[in-house]
Amino acid sequence: MIVEDEELICNELSKLLENNNYEAVILKDFKNALNEILEVSPDLILLDINIPFINGEALLQNLRKESNIPVIMVTSINSETDEALSISYGADDYITKPYNPNILLLRIGAVLKRTKTNYNTNGNDLTYKELKFDCQKGIIKKDDIEIELTKNEMIIFSYLLNHQNKIVTREELMTTLWDNSEYVNENALTVNISRLRNKLKEIGYEDAIDTRKGLGYILS
Repeated sequence: MIVEDEELICNELSKLLENNNYEAVILKDFKNALNEILEVSPDLILLDINIPFINGEALLQNLRKESNIPVIMVTSINSETDEALSISYGADDYITKPYNPNILLLRIGAVLKRTKTNYNTNGNDLTYKELKFDCQKGIIKKDDIEIELTKNEMIIFSYLLNHQNKIVTREELMTTLWDNSEYVNENALTVNISRLRNKLKEIGYEDAIDTRKGLGYILS
């Protein structure tokens, strides 16, 4: 789904996607953007920041309360602050205009590929001490407390769990997340790690993920 108010850009994106075997849907009702997105339930959203009635970042925040649909921010705002904010709100990637169409297609392919990946190969829940990780729902649970993870957080936590007590490099995590580290902004990984730490802290695991300077991270 394309969430962009400039008709020319919408048409260009739609043609690019359809020429590469994707089905493109353009959001029409910006007043009820969230409801329309949830009704269509697309596989991925290309979301501009500057859209009518609601800021794209605010729309992303509202969407994340309801769904983990992958989102790539496509915007003319070339700002590290906006990029970090978008990632912290749950964006899966961020690309600025004017963009290289081939790079955009690569990023779309990478996001779709990893969101279809089964993070836990046997499909069962994973455990970490007294915590349970529901891989199908993307929820970490302790007693009566449940916290929802974004897809990126799910991938990171699952990878760390499957390599528990071993140092995992940033390069490993970036490759796992984006499949091709050449197109990764390292700030995005830092933001996702920080966000995951905060969620683990909420349920009593403040020091679960330790940083090993110059090496990576370890879940112990």
